[in-house]
Amino acid sequence: MTVTARGWGWLFILLAVILSGWHLNQGAATVNWLDLNDLQYTIVMDIRLPRWLLVLANGMALGLAGAALQLLLRNPLAEPGLIGVSSMSALVTVTLLYFGWLAAFSWWLPLAAVAGGLAGLLLVVLLAGRQHDIYRIILAGVAVSSLAGSAMGLILYLAPNPFAFQEWSQWTLGSLANRSWSHLGLLLPCLLIGTLLLWWTRTLLTALTLSEQTVATLGFRLVSQRNGVLLAVAVLVAGSVVSVGIIGFVGLLAPHLVRLLGQEHPQRVLWLSAPAGALLLLAMDIATRLISGARELPIGIVAALVGAPLLVALLFHRYQRRFYE
Repeated sequence: MTVTARGWGWLFILLAVILSGWHLNQGAATVNWLDLNDLQYTIVMDIRLPRWLLVLANGMALGLAGAALQLLLRNPLAEPGLIGVSSMSALVTVTLLYFGWLAAFSWWLPLAAVAGGLAGLLLVVLLAGRQHDIYRIILAGVAVSSLAGSAMGLILYLAPNPFAFQEWSQWTLGSLANRSWSHLGLLLPCLLIGTLLLWWTRTLLTALTLSEQTVATLGFRLVSQRNGVLLAVAVLVAGSVVSVGIIGFVGLLAPHLVRLLGQEHPQRVLWLSAPAGALLLLAMDIATRLISGARELPIGIVAALVGAPLLVALLFHRYQRRFYE
């Protein structure tokens, strides 16, 4: 029996409810949800609820960004962290904080991170050339990510004090610890704007299963709509970076999870990647808190431990298929 997209949507909702209940009950303090005292109310409202919402919103943002990039570039290995968008957004964020040009909760910070992400994406496209070959894109992305990572390392090394180093390192490793409603306020506008941009360009992403020449003859405004997709990706990734830092591989894993469930249509891959990304990040955060000791392990490390082997497996699979063809 074939499960429809609506059926998978209900399954995602059921899993989200189960994982959310587990996530909200994690912590040293026991919470009686039916009768919260003042301390429990503070714990729920100021610590657990903002973190839970941040996990869901970040997973949705990264899932959408990853799916949009894979559909736009027509290769299943495209991912915001892999092609330098996340690293460049984080580099701009850390640079502005280092020189004191913006405060940590400034509303200008997401805009600056968007500009950094777009610059990184443009640089990768220029380095990869017009062919959009998957391996050229990956190599260009690795080069841009490495350059941005080296620059961030230099800034962290020059940090004026250990406290600044610890704060800025959040943007390189990704962390959901000590997050508040202010961080969620930075992310939600980016998630809304990015989703609306993808809704505007959704038909183009479907049409790109054909050649660009064919798409141009169908009446699409190819340049403006393609730029709209790139802007949407940069906005979504920038919102994630300024709220929790760099979390890699979620944008890569979420669309593949949707495809493994038998959903190959571009529209289904795009929109189902949002709840898939939310579920993945929710599970990763639960795992992070389960395996952490006295100091909480950054979630970016857990995401890399899960995602890196999968990336190697996908690359090996594509190499084998190309070799035998």
